[in-house]
Amino acid sequence: MSETRARRTRGGGGAARRAERTAVRIEAAKFITRNTPNLEYLSEEALEIIEANAETVLEEVGVNFVDNPAALQRWRDAGATVHGERVHIPRGLARKLCATAPGSFTQHARNPERNVEVGGKGLVLAPVYGPPFVRDAAGGRRYATLEDFQKFVKLGYMSKWLHHSGGTVCEPTDVPVNKRHLDMLMAHMTLSDKPFMGSVTEPVRAQDSVEMCDILFGGLNDRTVMTSLININSPLTFDSTMMGALEIYAAANQACIISPFIVGGAMAPVSVIGTLTQVLAEVMAGVAYSQIIRPGAPVIMGAFVTSIDMNSGAPTFGTPEASQITYGAGQLARRLGLPYRSAGSFCGSKLPDAQAAYETANSLNAGLLSGVNFMLHACGWLEGGLVSSFEKFVMDADQLGILHSMAAGVAHDENAQALDAIREVGPGGHYLGCAHTQANFKNAFWRTDLLDYKPFETWQDEGAQDTVALAARRVEKLLGDYQQPALDPAIKEALDAYVTEKKASMPDAFI
Repeated sequence: MSETRARRTRGGGGAARRAERTAVRIEAAKFITRNTPNLEYLSEEALEIIEANAETVLEEVGVNFVDNPAALQRWRDAGATVHGERVHIPRGLARKLCATAPGSFTQHARNPERNVEVGGKGLVLAPVYGPPFVRDAAGGRRYATLEDFQKFVKLGYMSKWLHHSGGTVCEPTDVPVNKRHLDMLMAHMTLSDKPFMGSVTEPVRAQDSVEMCDILFGGLNDRTVMTSLININSPLTFDSTMMGALEIYAAANQACIISPFIVGGAMAPVSVIGTLTQVLAEVMAGVAYSQIIRPGAPVIMGAFVTSIDMNSGAPTFGTPEASQITYGAGQLARRLGLPYRSAGSFCGSKLPDAQAAYETANSLNAGLLSGVNFMLHACGWLEGGLVSSFEKFVMDADQLGILHSMAAGVAHDENAQALDAIREVGPGGHYLGCAHTQANFKNAFWRTDLLDYKPFETWQDEGAQDTVALAARRVEKLLGDYQQPALDPAIKEALDAYVTEKKASMPDAFI
C-alpha cells in the first residue's frame, strides 16, 4: 500500500500540473545577447562626412560649459581653447580622450543573478523615465505620486523581459523636490533586486546616490552599480547641474549615459545628416569630459532624437527620420567604440491605442536593428514622455519578449531542421501529434502573457475585452502576486537611517 501511495505521489497527476501552472513565479530573463546582425544603414562615405563635420563643429563652433569654471579649467589643461564659457576642442582631441572609455562594462545588481553587461552584442531593457503624470484605466491622467512610483518599481520587478529597474519611472510630485530622490532610490533598492539608475537633478543628489549605494553594496570597491542619464542641453550646451552629476559619477566609476535631447527642427537641423553631426559632436565632448574626470570611467553614447510636427510644434515619434537617425547613431557609436543607448516604446498618443502601438513598434524594432545596448523607456511611455501609463507598461513589457526572440536568431541544428518530422508526417498528414511537435511545442513559439487569441465566441462570452482592459487586469494580477525580494535587515536599517538623517537636515522645497 505504501508503494502504491509513493507511485501516486511521484506521478503528480492533473492537480499537481494545475498547481504548477497557477503558482506565482517571478521570472527574470537574462539581458539579451544578439545573434543577429546590426543594420548598417548609412554608407561609409556618409559616416566619414559626419565624423569630419563633427570635428569641425567642435573646433570652429565649440560647445558651452556654463556656470562651471572648474570644467573650463580642465578643458584648458587638456589642450582646448576657451573663450568665455565656449570651449573649442582641437581636431582629434575629443576622439583621443574618448578612447579611454570602455567598450563594455558590467552593472552590478544587489542580486548578482541580475547583473547586466552593457555593450558589445548585449541589449539591456529599462522602463520609462521622467514623466510627471501617470495614467491608468480607472483614474485617468493625473500627477504622479510616490505610491505610483512604487507600483511601477514592483511592476518592473515582476516583468520577466525587463532587465533593469530604471530611474525616475515617474516623478512623485507629492514628495518635496529636494527629498524625493531619496524615496525613489529606496524604492529601487528595497522593492526590486534588479540594477537601477541614480539621481542627476543636482550634484548633491548624485552624491547621495553614491553614498546610499555604498551602504547597499557594503562598499563600492570601484564596482559600477548605477547607470545615470546625463542629458545635454542641445544645441551644444552642457549645464552645471548635469555636468556636476557627471563629475560625481565618473569620479566614483559609475556609468553615465551621455545623451543629447534633440527634437529635430528645434534643437538640431531638419536633415538626418545634420542632426547626426550635432549628436556626434555633443556626445564626443561629453564623453571626453567624463574621461578627463576619470580615464576609464564607463559611459554610454546616447541619442534621444525625434522630429517635430511643423504644424503644431509637438514632437513626433515612430517616424522614418527618427529611425534613420537611430540606425546612423548606432553605426557612429560602434566606430567610436562605445556602448549605445537609444530607442524605446516611444509614441505621441494620449492613450494606449492604435497610434501608440504603431509608433511604439516602429521605435522598438529600430532599436533592435540599430544595435542599441541600453534601451531606456522600453515600456510605459505615453504622450511624448509626459505620462507613465500602467496599462501601456505591461503591454510594452509583454512585447519586449519579441525582441528577445528576434535577437536570438534562427537555429539551424538537427532539431531545428526537423527532417524527422517531415519524414514522419509525409504528404497529406499533419504535425500536431508527431514526435517532433510533442518534444518542442512548449518552447517552439513565443507566447504572450497578455494578448487575446481565443475564438470570437469565447472572447465575447468573457466580456469582449479590448487590450487596455486586459492590460488593466494584468497590472492588478502582477501587483497582487508581487513578492518583495529579501534584503539584509541591517542594510535596510542603515538605509532608513541615512534617508531619515538627510531629510531632517533640510527644509522641504517644492521648486
